[in-house]
Amino acid sequence: MKTYLRLLSYAKPFYKFIIPYLLFSLASICFGLVNFSMLIPTLNLLFKTLDTAALQKMAVEPHFDLAHKIDYITSLFNYYLSNQVLTNGRTGALAFVCGVLVVSVMCSAIFTFLASSIIETLRTGTVSNLRRELFQKISSMHLGYFSNERKGDIISRITVDVREVESSVANTLSVIMKEPITIAFYLGVLIYISGKLTLFTLLIIPVSGGLIGLITKNLRREAREGQDSLGRMMSILDESLGGMRVIKAFNGTGYIRRKFFDEDGFYTRLIRKTSIRREAAGPTSEFLGSLMIAGIILYGGKLVLDPNPELDAGAFLTYVVIFSQVMRPAKALSGAFGSVQRGLASGERIFKILDEVNQVTDKVGAVPLADFSDCIELKNVSFAYGKSTVLHNVSFKLPKGKTIALVGPSGGGKSTIADLIPRFYDVTAGQVLIDGKDVRDYDIESVRAQMGVVTQESVLFNDTIFNNIAFAKTDATKEEVYRAAAIANAHEFIIKSEHGYDTIIGDRGVKLSGGQRQRLSIARAVLKNPAILILDEATSALDTESEMLVQDALAKLMENRTSLVIAHRLSTIQSADSILVLQSGSIVEEGTHISLLNDEKGLYRKLNRLQAF
Repeated sequence: MKTYLRLLSYAKPFYKFIIPYLLFSLASICFGLVNFSMLIPTLNLLFKTLDTAALQKMAVEPHFDLAHKIDYITSLFNYYLSNQVLTNGRTGALAFVCGVLVVSVMCSAIFTFLASSIIETLRTGTVSNLRRELFQKISSMHLGYFSNERKGDIISRITVDVREVESSVANTLSVIMKEPITIAFYLGVLIYISGKLTLFTLLIIPVSGGLIGLITKNLRREAREGQDSLGRMMSILDESLGGMRVIKAFNGTGYIRRKFFDEDGFYTRLIRKTSIRREAAGPTSEFLGSLMIAGIILYGGKLVLDPNPELDAGAFLTYVVIFSQVMRPAKALSGAFGSVQRGLASGERIFKILDEVNQVTDKVGAVPLADFSDCIELKNVSFAYGKSTVLHNVSFKLPKGKTIALVGPSGGGKSTIADLIPRFYDVTAGQVLIDGKDVRDYDIESVRAQMGVVTQESVLFNDTIFNNIAFAKTDATKEEVYRAAAIANAHEFIIKSEHGYDTIIGDRGVKLSGGQRQRLSIARAVLKNPAILILDEATSALDTESEMLVQDALAKLMENRTSLVIAHRLSTIQSADSILVLQSGSIVEEGTHISLLNDEKGLYRKLNRLQAF
């Protein structure tokens, strides 16, 4: 119930929709009851159960009595009906009844449509609010969250689970709000027709509800397991599509197929079991309903056939018809209960993301970093991914306008340092200072606004070349984008592309070469014009010609900027103002290229000789 109420909290503004919906639904129910109430006078006219004396008695205009509103409405209708019979005969009265029936059905249909329109607006708005908050939460999470979660499972939650909430929870809003009212009104009419028969009916309804409850037991747990399995399947699919080249190269098609088929088999068996149990509720409800109808006919028929009948035939037939209509909302409620369990399971998976604590957030009272003016300093910094410590008491300063290079064996903590400065992660111990102030005291967006990042893997989007360059500055003019591309040595290949700057580059820039993708990333950083530049192995995956072009572009980009450069190719950082050599999370050497080469026992000299060899 808690999960369902929380899902309903996304139906904003709830009262703006629910009040008119209930009013239109009440109007629709009332006109629906009028439709069925027409059965009694129609049957009386057809079977001529009313004699002249009875008609003359009914032809007296009733007086309104607040305490007996239903009796007054019935008497008023009988007044007009009896006058029609006395004036125009039974055929004319039958035409009158049919006319009232047509108007009543039309009004019921109109109000049903208005109520459905309102609930549809509420449903789509609810799901939209949920989907937007979910994406907002995901996009604001720290990078460590994505390292621990499967991307396919996250995609499954924002697509499949949200759709499940829409189809099972949001769609039952109308059932849960309207059908209990419908049942209450119908039961009120049934009590009015025959209280004794209705009491007999109410005694056997709980038996039906209990049996359906037993059938739908554990549906939520099974639905949650099914959604988890679907998330794993989507992860396998995502990994397979992204790594298809490797799969084919190592003849891994059979392995990946078996992995997918095994998960699909588990999911199929689980969903089949859940669906069979859920679908069993409908036929069971229908069978129990038929048993109840049979019981009502037996008991009600006895009331009609008694020497002193408590019911006339027309009222009894009307009772049976109206009761059969009570079974429709009752069946809808039982079906909605089973359907809601799937939605609640999906809702729990969604709320697991929404309740996830973001470990990198703005602190209360954080101030914007208006301008970078002095230096960046790492002061006794340590950092751990979970229980694995990757940095140990690291300290250094990067003055404004200078370039520091980080080198060393893989796993030494170089990329981690690059991630700590823009607060992709927060330090485990120590401080990252910008202009003497802890980076956590600044507003995150203002810190990242001062920085440009170019990584080994060029992150591009399935969009035009122009939009990829202008990603960090969406209001950039054509001239600004062209100038940034020229500085990045990208303009020449761009204008030779099929549609120039309007060329779609495909998923992750698959239509471009590695060097072209990297130059677009550099052009994006040039356009942003950051005060601080972070280069994480920006040339390590390129061929010699592409590396020369990219290195030239980087040299232009780094002019008069504060730069932190991570490089495996030591030839690319010889001009750095200072080089830090990291090994196993600690700085083991520090100096310029020449001074480090002169240390015969130093790690830098060893790495340089290995690369030269």
